[in-house]
This record gives sequence, C-alpha cells and structure tokens, in this order.
Amino acid sequence: MARYQETTQTETLHLPPGITSRGVAATELRPWGAFTVLEEGRGYKIKRIEVKPGHRLSLQMHHHRSEHWIVVSGTARVTCGEQEVLLSNNESTYVPQCTSHRLENPGVIPLVLIEVQNGEYLGEDDIIRYQDDYARTKD
Repeated sequence: MARYQETTQTETLHLPPGITSRGVAATELRPWGAFTVLEEGRGYKIKRIEVKPGHRLSLQMHHHRSEHWIVVSGTARVTCGEQEVLLSNNESTYVPQCTSHRLENPGVIPLVLIEVQNGEYLGEDDIIRYQDDYARTKD
C-alpha cells in the first residue's frame, strides 16, 4: 500500500527592494474628510482620499512631489495653477510639482479618489498652504 504525504504549499509574495508591506492601513481624519495610505515605497505613495460634501482642502503646493488624482465616486472641483476643472468618476488629473492646487467636493455625496504621489520626499510636512478654511496657514 502506497503512503501519501499531505503537503501544503504557501506562496510568499516577494516585494521589490524599496517597497514595504504595512498590513492594514490607518486612516487619518482631517476637518475636510479623511485619507488612508494604501501603499508606500521609494519614490511613491498611494492614498485613498475622501472629502465631505461642501468641503475642500487648502490651496497648497508641494516642493518635492507631484500627484495624480483619479475620481472613484462623487464630483471633484480641481484647481491646478490657473485652471479649474470638474471631474466625475473614472476621470483623472495631474498636479505637477511646485504647482498651487486645491481639491474640493461641490456635490452632495462624499468624494472618493485615489491619489498617487511621486517624488523624492513624500512627508505630510511638504505642504505650503496659501489659503485654508480651517485656519492651518502660517501667517
């Protein structure tokens, strides 16, 4: 009689150098809504951003990163430099490094978007605020 040995194979995901696996992401609350860092690696960060109806982020600029925004649901009013555009689900825009920009939700449902940041430094302290509805600008 032949004996069979039961084996279990476990596949291990090997991440490329510079990419870290962080498990379940933490959500950070803001006066305008919230964001969750979904993934981060060398030179990039991916966030899920939710903006409450009628709220907006500060008019801001970053020295060290650019951003791509993809709308998942809701409506986004985007100011980028001198241009203003309305985006709906499955539409996107690019915010170049060192360009003033603002994201707002003019709609009645939460705005959800995915933000992909690229740059040499991606810290939350790389924000120069020009205008802010929540008094977070430095005078």
